[in-house]
Amino acid sequence: MKAAIKSGLLALAAAALPAVAHAHPGVGAAGGLAHGFMHPVGGLDHILAMVAVGTFASIIGGRALWLVPASFVLMMAAGGALGIEGIAVPFVEIGIAASVIALGLAVALRWNPPTAVAMGVVSLFAIFHGHAHGAEMPMDASGLQYALGFMAATALLHVAGIGLGFVLGRVGVKSHVATQLGGSAMALAGLGIMTGVL
Repeated sequence: MKAAIKSGLLALAAAALPAVAHAHPGVGAAGGLAHGFMHPVGGLDHILAMVAVGTFASIIGGRALWLVPASFVLMMAAGGALGIEGIAVPFVEIGIAASVIALGLAVALRWNPPTAVAMGVVSLFAIFHGHAHGAEMPMDASGLQYALGFMAATALLHVAGIGLGFVLGRVGVKSHVATQLGGSAMALAGLGIMTGVL
């Protein structure tokens, strides 16, 4: 049963990656669902954080596999609503960069907190990501369709991260090294984003 779930998640991740890799902001329909979907995959900061959430969830395992990503998506929707309504949230860009650093370190260190703690951490960061998405919604787009778009893209990136976590876990004795390298690279990229190098 467990093997079947892992295989299914890996297949979903593999199916999601081509769509994520070929989505570019400004190509095709630029409003509503399509624009919302393209927004998270248009920035390195968002991609790294979303994949890190999925990989982090796979490290914890159990119910965290769906509870951690689901809490991120739900709180991101709340942050998106604030952004759409023009309600200010302080330090959004710093919060987004900090999320890449913190989540990258969580992956690198293979941090395994209680599920509730992990949900709280990712939920906090999700507000910043959601606000950025909402604040950049086109004026002529449907708020609901736009939100559904960025939530769907985020969920797919989480699935890709879960798949990555399972792949790294199958590398045997080298899995810890691979996870540490991947998480460290994410954290370094977050530092580069925060300092303006990336």
